[in-house]
Amino acid sequence: MQRIYEPENLLEGQMLVDMLASEGVEAHLLGQHLVGAVGELPACGLLGLVVADLDAERARTLIAEYNTAQPVPGDEPESFQGVLLC
Repeated sequence: MQRIYEPENLLEGQMLVDMLASEGVEAHLLGQHLVGAVGELPACGLLGLVVADLDAERARTLIAEYNTAQPVPGDEPESFQGVLLC
């Protein structure tokens, strides 16, 4: 197993685990239970995504593509065009 990425928070970590799973890469989020102990532990580096050694390079590539993806123009409903949805 290789630690391939440190998500900023639990939401990002779980989204990446799910995205990788949809691409056939099994990933595990480590440290999710440590986040509530901030104050006692360092504030960064608690979370980590790990994958099997054979999947590490592909997973890094998929995460890089995910992080640089841009919305597809015109993909939003007409009533929301030009409005930022959060």
